[in-house]
Order: sequence, then structure tokens, then C-alpha cells
Amino acid sequence: MDTQLPDRGEAMPRDRFHAGLRAGAGLAAAAFLMAISFGAISQARGWGSVAPVVCSLVVFSGSAQFALAGTLGAGGGVVAAVVAAALVNVRYVPMGIAVARDLRGGPLRRAVEGQAVVDGSWAAAHLGGGRFDRAFLFGATAVQWPAWVAGTALGVVVAPDPSLVHRLGLDVLTPGLFLILLLDEVRRDRAGRLPAALGGAVAGALLFVLPTGPALIGAAAAALLALRTTREAVR
Repeated sequence: MDTQLPDRGEAMPRDRFHAGLRAGAGLAAAAFLMAISFGAISQARGWGSVAPVVCSLVVFSGSAQFALAGTLGAGGGVVAAVVAAALVNVRYVPMGIAVARDLRGGPLRRAVEGQAVVDGSWAAAHLGGGRFDRAFLFGATAVQWPAWVAGTALGVVVAPDPSLVHRLGLDVLTPGLFLILLLDEVRRDRAGRLPAALGGAVAGALLFVLPTGPALIGAAAAALLALRTTREAVR
């Protein structure tokens, strides 16, 4: 099997970081718009002006933050809200394991570098063959984080109707960008087609009976099974 990495992996770290910034710009624009919605929702539910921004600064996960806000808004307690957010973010465990060997330094530094692992950056930084472009990953995340925090702050200050983003159809931007990343990934690496198809099918089916977090966990398990089957077929 050909394990040669794309030319992007051979460029200078600074050039790869700048390439990550450019690639992350589209994801940052979508994150900014969705963060406005989060800021407006949290403000409408009595979070105050500081808590939503601090949450975005620290958590930096749209799916987890919306799960947190949704659970609290539905009358759930703090424990239930944290559990809901944690279930959504369980996907970062296998994602972190996958990128771990491309990070550098001791445990503390690698833990800090691992904070750059967010969905869009992780997918865009994949070089193929299970390898990741570390500098590209940092660049793609570096432009998204301030956009997410700034969008949250704007949503808190302006406090638009929380449903405005959905009425304008802007909530499809992030899924659309992830779909583009997925299509690019399976185009470059044929081995990922079966896991992607099976994982998507399982997630779609589970969403009818389970919350988003457990559905994603089920999809990841199906993808691992499909990947194992593919490797055995290659042998």
C-alpha cells in the first residue's frame, strides 16, 4: 500500500500553518454565525453576559455548548447538562488518539497541543495513512477559536432572536463544510469510503432513537468495525 504523504506534509512549518489559517477561514465564518446563535440562546435563558463568553473560551465546542444550553433550558440540572455535553464530545477520544503520534513534547505539551483538535481542523489536517499535519492543524484552529468567541460575544450583546440563524438557513453552513471535508477525505483515501458510509448510515439511524452524543459513539464503533474489515480484506 502506498503510504507516501502529500506534498503539503513536506512544506515548511510556517507555510503549513498559513495554509491552515486559509483553510480554517471558511470554518471560522460558519463558527462565527453559529456562535451568535449560541450567545443569543444563552442570553435569553438567563446566563448573563459573562458566562456564555467564558463557556466559549473554555469549552470551544459548538455541539457540546448547544447540548449544555438545551439541557439546562429544558429544566435539566447541572449534572445532566454536563453529562449531555460530555457524551457529545466523546468523539474527541478516538480523534485525539489518532493525532497523538504527530504531536510533540512531553505529556503536558502534548495535552496543550491536543486542544487544537476540533472537528474541521482535524479532518482538514489529515494527510492520509493515519498521519496529520501538525502545523496545518494549529493554523486551522487558530482562526476558528477567536471567531467562535467573538460570535458568542456579539450574540450576547446584540441578543437577536435565537431562531434567526435557523430561519435564514445559515445553520446548514457548518454541516455543509463538514460534508465537503468528508468528500475530499474519501476522494484522497479509498480505504475510508466504507467506514464513512457505514458510520454515516449508523449515525443517521441512531438519531431517530438516541441523542446526538450516543449516536456519534455508535457511528464511530461502526466505522472502526468497517476499517478492521477493510484491513483484513487487504491482507
